[in-house]
Amino acid sequence: MDIQQKILNLLAAPHYRPLRRHELVKALKLAGNEATEFRRTLAEMLHKGEVVRVRKERFVLPAEADLVVGKLEVNERGFGFVIPEADEAGKLTAPADIYIAADNVGVGMHGDRVVVRLLKGSIRRDRRGKPHPDKLEGRVIRILERANDTLVGTLQKPKYFFIVIPDDPRIVNDIYVKPHPKARVGDKVVVKLQPWETRHVNPEGDIIEVLGASDAPGVDMLAIIRKHRLPQTFPTDVLHEVERLPENPTEEEMRGRLDLRGEFIVTIDPDDARDHDDAVSVEARPDGSWRLGVHIADVSHYVRQKTPLDREARARGNSIYLVDRVIPMLPEKLSAGLCSLFGNVDRLAKTALIDYTAQGVPKCVEFHNSVIRVKHLITYREAFQRLDGPDGNGDELTRSLKTMWQLASLLRKNRFQHGSLDLDFPELKVRLDKLGKAVALEKIENDISHQLIEEFMLAANEAVAGHFKNSRVPGLYRVHENPDPKKLLEYRQFVAGFGIKVGDLTLRTEVQKLIAATRKHPQEYVLKVGLLRSLKRALYSHQPIGHYGLAKVNYTHFTSPIRRYPDLVVHRILDALMKRRPTGYLTEHLIDVARHCSQTERTADDAENESKKLKTLEYFNSMRSNRRLAPFDALVSDVRNFGLFVELPELMIFGLVHVSTIDDDFYAFDDVRRRLVGKRTKRTFKVGDRVKVIVSRVDLFKRQVDFQLAKDA
Repeated sequence: MDIQQKILNLLAAPHYRPLRRHELVKALKLAGNEATEFRRTLAEMLHKGEVVRVRKERFVLPAEADLVVGKLEVNERGFGFVIPEADEAGKLTAPADIYIAADNVGVGMHGDRVVVRLLKGSIRRDRRGKPHPDKLEGRVIRILERANDTLVGTLQKPKYFFIVIPDDPRIVNDIYVKPHPKARVGDKVVVKLQPWETRHVNPEGDIIEVLGASDAPGVDMLAIIRKHRLPQTFPTDVLHEVERLPENPTEEEMRGRLDLRGEFIVTIDPDDARDHDDAVSVEARPDGSWRLGVHIADVSHYVRQKTPLDREARARGNSIYLVDRVIPMLPEKLSAGLCSLFGNVDRLAKTALIDYTAQGVPKCVEFHNSVIRVKHLITYREAFQRLDGPDGNGDELTRSLKTMWQLASLLRKNRFQHGSLDLDFPELKVRLDKLGKAVALEKIENDISHQLIEEFMLAANEAVAGHFKNSRVPGLYRVHENPDPKKLLEYRQFVAGFGIKVGDLTLRTEVQKLIAATRKHPQEYVLKVGLLRSLKRALYSHQPIGHYGLAKVNYTHFTSPIRRYPDLVVHRILDALMKRRPTGYLTEHLIDVARHCSQTERTADDAENESKKLKTLEYFNSMRSNRRLAPFDALVSDVRNFGLFVELPELMIFGLVHVSTIDDDFYAFDDVRRRLVGKRTKRTFKVGDRVKVIVSRVDLFKRQVDFQLAKDA
């Protein structure tokens, strides 16, 4: 038994009382080298939060002292929650998230790993004395690990001193800094934080980089890159490795592969796509059955394990798509060249050939290393125009696309019949000018051209995951755990406030009914976002526990190895299975990849969403500054005593119309019917009302936009 386990066993013993360090050594009967190992192990356990130090330098398990280890998530208003961690056995250190009042956050910052003491007056206990899982409240007593040693923000000088206001509104404290010779008030800067040990003074730091004036072109995106520590260049050894690769596949590389260059294969991507890693083909057979071909760029052929290129791709985890640029997982020669499936060029691929019955039921699947030649590379826009056009004979491309949609629509119908949830959202595109300024906002609908590709990618991902499980080899999966029933109950109560009848949401059929009921509802977007927040986040795992949202028992990510490292790992495992060789991945390797890539994916999502939010606000701010006050159609999504929350459905933007700006009458709040009522005119505003609004104020610090009613609203 190792020393760590001996410590845990001793601390968990029923008769145990908190002991000092030397008393632990004596109780464990350690001597010589073991005592040295004990000190190192105890320090690691303290850092991980597996044991905690209490008064008089005594050590206990966290649960024995009503202490919980977790991640602190702070709200913009100062309060927060601690999300409990799981221990070594996978058991959560607390049964629920812990509320932290603003006064109890201490020196914690958003994202920090902390120790929380549960406040006894707030802890509900069951008959056995165990904490009740509802409404736990705590106080941060120790910082185990800071989420950030640097912050990005804007330099200001309120009076006689300089401060940096963090860009992240969840970092609620301004940072005191010394003057910097190159920094001016209003500049975006990077600050290295000094140790912060007392809540009674603001944190301090040193300016280590000046990014430029806040309104200078490109500085906003550079600030996001620095904030999330995103890489901007590839190491020299990686670039040297890529330089040695050919411009196109060689005859030797294509030898022995399934030759599909004569097949009618199509690539469909957005009009601004930077890479093209998937292509599809469909054969409709005379007996009504189908053969689907999903062809994915064979990145694993070029990116070999344990090379500098592989190590860098793993570190990045995924490509990141900011509004004005892409930060690729792989160098451009691969991501936008050798591994991109352009039209009329030979490319190496991994191909899944799936045979379906006339009813869309999969019969068998084959996997091949292949060589393909895409016949057409088209945009979703063009594909939709062809699919939406008349059903005449058309040209070969149009006929092929319509055949593809026949199969895709059948697979889609089957998927929803098996319980899959329709959680697709439109996408907001921000169009920029040559200087990187936002000039237009565009909503991209999830139309049938997108659905066609989506169904085929889902089919291939499911087929590969099933192959891994049947082969009984360690694999990497994309999983989505079942939702927490308590979260679903809270959401059920939220939806009821909109007048929608809801059944037991722990039943998948009831969730599907709810989604159907929200369609065409004035608050469809709000309701759908609420449902998403009630569900758990999809992530990567070495365990094939299934995907709740898609209602699939087996699911992985196979279709985007240019931009997702897990897909590259999946390609390598699949390649080894095809060649009947060891995969080269042990379970512990896959656990590490899954954990790391789930985190890099979250970082990418945060950076991408932030870049989109900033440019959207920039667009509205430009409208206001240039007095281009064209009205927007809006829906009232909520009513409070201080005003109306409105949604711009075409732009998926939310904002506030403050009651003080509605100047045609004095409005009182009817809290029973949740509406504002004019005292003189009896004019009312309630949830679901359609109004016209114009931009009145944009707060770039708080990332908020306020509206006011247009004169004819």
